[in-house]
Amino acid sequence: MRSEFVEFVDGSQAIARGALAAGCNFFAGYPITPASPILHHMIRELPKVGGVAIQGEDEISSIGMCIGAAMTGAKSMTATSGPGMSLYSENIGLAIMGEVPLVIVDVMRLGPATGGATTVGQGDVQFVRWGTSGGYPIIALCPTNPRECYDLTIQSFKLAERFRCPVFLLTDREVVATMSTIKIAEYQETAQSHDQAPIVEKSGDDAFVPYGINSPAEIPHLSPIGGPHLTRFTGSTHDELGFLTKDPDKVARLNQHLAAKIEARRDEIESVFSDLQQGATTLVVSYGITARSAIEAVHIARQQGKKVSYLVVYSLWPVPENAITRALNGIERVVVPELNLGQYCLELKRLANSASSSPRPDVIGVHRVDGELISPQQILEAIR
Repeated sequence: MRSEFVEFVDGSQAIARGALAAGCNFFAGYPITPASPILHHMIRELPKVGGVAIQGEDEISSIGMCIGAAMTGAKSMTATSGPGMSLYSENIGLAIMGEVPLVIVDVMRLGPATGGATTVGQGDVQFVRWGTSGGYPIIALCPTNPRECYDLTIQSFKLAERFRCPVFLLTDREVVATMSTIKIAEYQETAQSHDQAPIVEKSGDDAFVPYGINSPAEIPHLSPIGGPHLTRFTGSTHDELGFLTKDPDKVARLNQHLAAKIEARRDEIESVFSDLQQGATTLVVSYGITARSAIEAVHIARQQGKKVSYLVVYSLWPVPENAITRALNGIERVVVPELNLGQYCLELKRLANSASSSPRPDVIGVHRVDGELISPQQILEAIR
């Protein structure tokens, strides 16, 4: 039977396969460890299905080509690591302002600067959220293994099209390089489904308004450049027709819209896995590669008779506040393991400080920045 067949794949292969399953037909990137295998897979596989894959002359040109392709209606993706994200920064702002549906894979490695090219890290968590001017919200998903790389790549394309914005797939060196067995039959789209922002293909009786919305949270229709309508595209503050403006009312309407279209639909984006134990007073919150150690630590603690809950965060941004707040009910201690100096721990502290329970839970970070993984034993010590 088909379900009996398996593949032995790593996260980079799973991301490429997920992109193809999502209908990706344009990819551009520049070689950078540990994201280069994604570039290699896309250059080899995308032309087989009629798509275009390009190795750009640098990171800036690569994301620029992806933005251009996306605005002509292509499903675009790029992949890089921390140093490349620094070079992507200005064009990420352009994609936010121009409301460009685009998937950006960030394979994190130890920083800062060129840091450890072949060394694991999770130091870009806050960077993807705040790494461009303006401070407007973005969407970032984070897998823990190759199977989730496949599913969340597909989900990234859905969300990019639904919200007309760049979506980050935030992974790391170990997740993309570690090989796992996946059943062929398990390659399927994630259960969660969203309607994408409508694409206008034909002219109607009324003149097309490229950024026309009736309320701040509404998502404008996309008419691909080169199609039946005149679509203006700019990185500057503009009105609904795409003309530059300094009118305070129009400026406020645009900027409120860029935030509201995401903030008003947090429930659609929120994605976690929770295993909450009745009577537990300790909660472990994790993401990415550290989630695998965290789950093992919780299982060991339970075998030793301790009551411990855990929550794996897949949608890092916006922070899944509803799910985390529910998980904090009755909790006295929150353990947050991560391969940085406490970046997502800050978000847990913020939520814990606003918790209605008294006393408010203590938030304990388990950090490692020496290029090695956090072990289950390190997390166990914090649980105890």
